[in-house]
Amino acid sequence: MKRRLRAGIVGYGRMGRGFVAAMQQSDLWEVAAICDISPDARELAGKSAPGTQILSQPGAIYSDKSIDVVGLFTLADARPGQISQALSAKKHVIAEKPLAADVATEWQLVKEIEASDRLVAVNLFNRNAWYHKDILAFIAEGEIGELAILRICHMTPGHMPTEGHEPEGPPFHDCGMHYVDVARWYAHSEYEKWHAQGIRMWDYKDPWWVNSHGHFANGVVFDITQGFVYGHLAVDKTHNCYVDAIGTKGICRMRHNFIDATIEMHGIHATVKKTGLFNDKKLDVMVDVFARSVVAGKNLGMPSARDSVIASEVSWAMLNDAIANGPPVKGTKRDMQEILKHRRTLRSGYGLPSRPQGCPEDAIPAGQPPNACGEELCGLQEAEARAAARESSEPRRP
Repeated sequence: MKRRLRAGIVGYGRMGRGFVAAMQQSDLWEVAAICDISPDARELAGKSAPGTQILSQPGAIYSDKSIDVVGLFTLADARPGQISQALSAKKHVIAEKPLAADVATEWQLVKEIEASDRLVAVNLFNRNAWYHKDILAFIAEGEIGELAILRICHMTPGHMPTEGHEPEGPPFHDCGMHYVDVARWYAHSEYEKWHAQGIRMWDYKDPWWVNSHGHFANGVVFDITQGFVYGHLAVDKTHNCYVDAIGTKGICRMRHNFIDATIEMHGIHATVKKTGLFNDKKLDVMVDVFARSVVAGKNLGMPSARDSVIASEVSWAMLNDAIANGPPVKGTKRDMQEILKHRRTLRSGYGLPSRPQGCPEDAIPAGQPPNACGEELCGLQEAEARAAARESSEPRRP
């Protein structure tokens, strides 16, 4: 049996727990150490990963020559120094996005990463999605003619102002950079021109919804909409998430409900409809491709640091364009406080912060994804709640 890659994890919050669970499910990985400054998180890590070294400071991870990979799942302002330290210690790196809290620092890190002989992957999870890969393969076969128009939308009643993630920026950067990256991936070109419009919901200082449209250098037109403003106080919450790839001869589209994803591809020779698991952040795919890349000594399909920084830079620029275009104001600060108060009562919802829930009281069984409330798991939890409600309301069979 080949030696498993040994990983040291820095940051055991929601994403750190998810990556550890994915590694525990794989025979390619061994979680050697977990570091977190929170005593509660360290206690949970000890229960969920028995036999793993639990640390309050990451120094031992960098100095341990037996550790191959460092997983960095802290906030953006902490990552630059951690990435540099990992590279200096000759560690490969898996990191959350963005690489830093500002673009200049991100590009400096790209230079450092590309000058090293280490592999660094950034969690642009859409690039690990089966549905995007199937659509891109269909387009590559010429089934829709020449790609002409991309329409991408991601709207949920999700993350609210003051709920954390400030180093990652407002929604169109923190979350929207994923969809800026998706459009560039599909277009196989660089952004050339755009116009962005935003709106300052609830009289908050930053636009919490932004639409940007324009075109790539190769002439592909795009329309990206992202925001967390989709009915926060609705009795039954919903969302609107899709991708349309429109060609000169056919179309491909994807819709998801956070549980399943459905693609419909209408080509000149074939019509394909397929539904499969949405698979949340696709961390199982990420850790598998990364492990195989380390063994092969080359990138076998991981999202790169350069991809991440381009998406970060462009999404910041689009957001700043929306700000420069004078976003109007709708709603009041009182409305925002009402929504925030409501979200503090929720345990299943879209993009809930980890603060109200804290760490789970019980250990997460080895290999099981964390039961954290939030956008990445909300669909599954809501489906379970609906199923339980149906079961309780159905008459019992004799």
